[in-house]
Amino acid sequence: MSIPQSGGGPIERHEQMAEYLASGCKPKEEWRIGTEHEKFGYCKDSLNPLPYDGPRSILAVLEGLRDHYGWAPVTEADKLIGLTKDGANVSLEPGGQLELSGAPLETIHQTCDEVNTHLREVKSIADEIGVGFIGLGAAPHWPHEQMPVMPKGRYKLMTDYMDRVGTMGKTMMYRTCTVQVNLDFGSEADMVQKLRVALALQPVATALFANSPFLEGKPNNHKSWRSRVWRDLDADRTGMLPFVFEDGFGFERWVDYALDVPMYFVYRDGKYINALGQSFRDFLKGQLPALPGETPTLSDWADHLTTIFPEARIKKFIEMRGADGGPWRRLCALPAFWVGLTYDQSALDAAYDLVKGFDEETRNALRIAASEQGLQAQVGDINMRELAKQVVAISESGLKARARAGSGGLVPDETHFLNALKESLETGQTPADELLEKYHCDWNGDVTRVFKDYSY
Repeated sequence: MSIPQSGGGPIERHEQMAEYLASGCKPKEEWRIGTEHEKFGYCKDSLNPLPYDGPRSILAVLEGLRDHYGWAPVTEADKLIGLTKDGANVSLEPGGQLELSGAPLETIHQTCDEVNTHLREVKSIADEIGVGFIGLGAAPHWPHEQMPVMPKGRYKLMTDYMDRVGTMGKTMMYRTCTVQVNLDFGSEADMVQKLRVALALQPVATALFANSPFLEGKPNNHKSWRSRVWRDLDADRTGMLPFVFEDGFGFERWVDYALDVPMYFVYRDGKYINALGQSFRDFLKGQLPALPGETPTLSDWADHLTTIFPEARIKKFIEMRGADGGPWRRLCALPAFWVGLTYDQSALDAAYDLVKGFDEETRNALRIAASEQGLQAQVGDINMRELAKQVVAISESGLKARARAGSGGLVPDETHFLNALKESLETGQTPADELLEKYHCDWNGDVTRVFKDYSY
């Protein structure tokens, strides 16, 4: 989850909030790729999740990365809660999930190098202290009561609020992991087209990257339990956003939506002030109960935008949010999938043509079916596996058209990063299907075998 944002000074005109979003528009040559991924840490001997501090802990990993690899510390209330270096940062999710938020890079080749370097650094520190890390969409056997709590004020407020607005908010916070990619847009019209494609095809990403079939030690009857969790988190700030597909959608309409999302907090002087359930509209009028008489800054607006959790969202860029955390190859495959679909205009047009006829009911049904059945999903006459084949083919064409070479020119483009997805399409098996087969056969129903077989 996000760190405090730096958006700017006082909001003196309503238009500034849409202008803030529009300031993300960039010419195509400046479009970049920002990949984020989360992973669970655990003690190798007990297979318990890592506590915040102690000899085998999240803190020990952060300190090791700081001391051995030159990462600069990020603190809150004198606690080390993150790291930063070269435009990237390492941060903590509520239950100690370790996240790399990558630097904005030009190619998938660079993204994969960044992921590889990060995992190598983390593994070197982890091996020294007897801990491991694994990429899964949901914690395979840890109950909520066993999860540690990271010392971040934002998370304490959110935890206290979650049970008031849904049934699965704390599960999301403490027991799920994702991989996502942040992408640029060139104009308001470009943003609209990309966001519509992103929302309509997010279920395809959920199906292809499904990797959370277990909960509390047994199958949960879903291929992506992480995706299921998001459906009962908080209806005010999640979902497929049907208004994005309405005529006239643009930055101003997103502002209207975001203003109606209840607040979590205001960040002041290094502290999170409780504004749970309060209205940003009241804040604009100087009537926020948490800070009576004060009006917001653009930094407050930027913070508020990070508390909205639909399947795809906009800030100064678009975030693709529908995929489970997973193995190394899929950490590189996700940005390749979305870059291929959205960074070449012909591919983007083809993707839009594919989904523009979907209605709200179809988009929602695809989201649910992807969570439950992965590539085996069927919604009306739409077969998920066949739809995914079309989408991956469009993505591949977009990557070919980009023609971004790697390995000193020896690799002509980025299409090979889709190979993991193409293999799934050939076999019909996602990572979740593979895990379930192992569980029922090789593992004899012992889900903890996943740590030995699938850790980084």
